Amino acid sequence: MRRFLEVQGISKVQGREGAKVRAMHCSAWVALVALVVLLSSCGGGHQASTHDEGDTLHLKYAKNLTIVRHDGYTEVCLKDPWNQGKTLHRYVLVPPGGDGKGATIVHVPLQRAVVGTSVLCGLIDRLGRRDIIGGVCDVQYVNIPFVQEGCRKGTIADCGSGLAPTLEKIIDLEPDAICLSPFQNSGGYGRIEELDVPIIEMADYMETSALGRAEWVKFYGMLFGAEQEADSLFQVVEADYLRLKELAKTAKTQPSVLMDKQTGSVWYVPAGNGTVGRIIQDANIRYAWADTQESGSLPLPFETILEKAGGADIWLFRYNAPKPITYSALLSENNGYSQFKAFRQRSSYGCNTATTTFYEETPFHPNLLLRDFITIAHPELGLGEPRYFLPVK
Repeated sequence: MRRFLEVQGISKVQGREGAKVRAMHCSAWVALVALVVLLSSCGGGHQASTHDEGDTLHLKYAKNLTIVRHDGYTEVCLKDPWNQGKTLHRYVLVPPGGDGKGATIVHVPLQRAVVGTSVLCGLIDRLGRRDIIGGVCDVQYVNIPFVQEGCRKGTIADCGSGLAPTLEKIIDLEPDAICLSPFQNSGGYGRIEELDVPIIEMADYMETSALGRAEWVKFYGMLFGAEQEADSLFQVVEADYLRLKELAKTAKTQPSVLMDKQTGSVWYVPAGNGTVGRIIQDANIRYAWADTQESGSLPLPFETILEKAGGADIWLFRYNAPKPITYSALLSENNGYSQFKAFRQRSSYGCNTATTTFYEETPFHPNLLLRDFITIAHPELGLGEPRYFLPVK
């Protein structure tokens, strides 16, 4: 995933014309909203009084998300996944015309947004609100036809690289929100924070279970005015995931797996307590890093990978290329790959993210990735052909 970083060499933007209409003066009830937010328990501090507590939405899997419905507004709290007990961001979702202080006020449903990840573009499309996408970053990595076509026609703004976005295009769009992925110790979002536009921090990828991440669709459904569609989507995904998990338990074998491949001098593998690491385990596959407590990825040297997973039965990796990868191409990248059992026995599978919708689909459809893992590791269960990971030629 990609995100905006600080933009160098662009003058400070102040008093943006057009934003003045969007934020209306606080009414008395919204002042109360701000007070409730400031006293909210999700970020620590004092508790709100009983009559202000609202109705907490029951989330079955998500650990870093809290949603509380109040009369006339909804409060959303994102826990900081890197600092226990701290809050990453607090939002108050209000109808158009509402405003407040002390939290990020987001007028919902959003009408126009800048989207910084292909993951969210895919979800917005699935929820039937593609009209919301006013601009995107790193469009070359978004494998969604309507986004590509929109950027060619100019109906969707190409906001440049996520590392150096074109700030002027974002200003011209006057978006209701900018959706980005936060990273640990990133130092903030730079000049984008000066635009007086709500930044939606998509920290779903730091959840510790696949269904926990998928459950964030309920928050995004509220943002995009597609709550019913989001709830229905999650119910379907949850039911299919749990069905596949139970099916995997019936397999008579439990092969081992090695994930991904070396990038530069480092080999990133999924941590055992992250979403992909949990999906591997739910597929009834042995994984060398299953017991690690981190979420996200682990950066490791080649020697460690070879020592702990050199004998893995299956090798699954992602890559980005205009054509399918081959064993000879893998050797040209790193001759050391020939030392792995899965390479020698030709049991390697590659997911070409340039030609598949892996990143656009799997974060909120983890059942599809679980199916791929089960299909490859337990072909006797009869699930057919994999969707993303195909045999290396």
